[in-house]
Amino acid sequence: MSSRIEELKKLYEQAMLGGGKEAIEAQHSRGKLTARERVELLVDPGTFLELDMFVRHRATEFGMDKRWVWGDAVVTGLAKIDGRRTVVIAQDFTFMGGSLGEMHAAKIVKAMQFAISQGIPIVFLNDSGGARIQEGVDSLKGYGDIFYMNVMASGVVPQIAAIMGPCAGGAVYSPALMDFVVMVKKTSFMFITGPRVVKAAIGEVVDEQQLGGPEVHASKSGQADFVADNDKEAISIIKRLLSYLPSNNMEDPPVIKVGDPPDRDVPELDEVVPEDPNAPYDMYRVINGVLDAGSFLEVKAHWAKNAITGFGRIDGRSVCVIANQPNYLAGVLDIDSSDKIAEHVRFCDAFNIPIITFVDVPGYMPGTRQEHGGIIRHGAKVLYAYSEATVPKITVIVRKAYGGAYIAMGSKHLGADFVAAWPTAEIAVMGPEGAAEIIWRRELEAVKDPQERAKLLAKFTEEYRSKFANPYVAASRGYIDSVIQPRDTRRVIARALDMLSTKREVRIWVPPKKHGLTPV
Repeated sequence: MSSRIEELKKLYEQAMLGGGKEAIEAQHSRGKLTARERVELLVDPGTFLELDMFVRHRATEFGMDKRWVWGDAVVTGLAKIDGRRTVVIAQDFTFMGGSLGEMHAAKIVKAMQFAISQGIPIVFLNDSGGARIQEGVDSLKGYGDIFYMNVMASGVVPQIAAIMGPCAGGAVYSPALMDFVVMVKKTSFMFITGPRVVKAAIGEVVDEQQLGGPEVHASKSGQADFVADNDKEAISIIKRLLSYLPSNNMEDPPVIKVGDPPDRDVPELDEVVPEDPNAPYDMYRVINGVLDAGSFLEVKAHWAKNAITGFGRIDGRSVCVIANQPNYLAGVLDIDSSDKIAEHVRFCDAFNIPIITFVDVPGYMPGTRQEHGGIIRHGAKVLYAYSEATVPKITVIVRKAYGGAYIAMGSKHLGADFVAAWPTAEIAVMGPEGAAEIIWRRELEAVKDPQERAKLLAKFTEEYRSKFANPYVAASRGYIDSVIQPRDTRRVIARALDMLSTKREVRIWVPPKKHGLTPV
């Protein structure tokens, strides 16, 4: 028996080394941790239950019968992260660049099946050169199996991908199918086709970071939700993100009290909105004033900055934050911000996280670039997401809420449960000046002197503003539930959340259907 145990210990030591000591040193020289080091940082000490440590590939072509390691370049298992059960998958770049073959993929699929059946989140640490070409179509089959499991897990358990090295070709679609993507500066990249293929195909010269580095995906494509300076920070972001999320779609999010009273007065909010209705201000002041101190975690902070999305807490309860940002493009809705808002609303609805919307939106971005790019189709995603959502929906109209954008941003007409407005709210079909130019067009055209015409337009604009660009007309129709002093916003939202905590919305009047057809 002792000889068998000694053999087991030896094999265990071999498995723990992955591709070997030299490969581990090479990984460290690139500023990267190994797969096992990442897992150790991520999970609670002593909780990792590894799966399939002694799996190995069964390929024999191209000398593969002599080239293998235990575990086949991926570490999978069950663990606890801050006391909560999680499935962890970490690709091991030290063997064949973490390339994906048949058995490598089979390990990943088995782990994902565990997550779905147990109702626990999936954290996938990607570090792979792509498909293992020596295994041919078996590698492609493996990717297909993983993508299928990503879709089966979607809306059932949270899925978080960290890109901590290469992620190219077919490998990019698993993170794309997951809920959140964290990328690491300098060491990670994602693209369908690499620089050499790009140069050969279209003559464009570009390096890996310019083509698909973290900065690119965080600011241009919107594919990266978070960017970390290094592996350790990426793992810290994952842990913090998980703290806002339930383990599955049947649970409520965790409640974490930080000692911030829900009825805390926020007097500084009374001074946030400028007297000039066209002057910008920073919506982060509103968000941070309302949420529990230090609880805001922004998602996609560097993409579509005219919209703000993220998570926070009010009286310890997890909430989804959606807001327009008047400090950037006046908070207008365009193609990218519409996609950003719709995606976040749908995730939060799937996982029972109440949606808090702060509105200051002058409308949709005009122009041929937006129209030809499909602003109608993309804007419709926001309408669909809010209408589909059945979680508690609370909306605060801070200032402008014009036209179709007013409807889209969590209005009562799309099923908001509680809508509050500040006294500075302007709710109308369009801005007062534009409305005045249409309503009093003939009167204005009759005045030939430009200065007199400008004075008359200002008079008509103020008349329209006093009649319609305020919260009281909408409140008189019941479209706004309460007009509140800004300093009371936190207190009002906390009470609304408490009252809505048992909300159950069953739409029995909707005919049975397989699924809706969201605009794409």
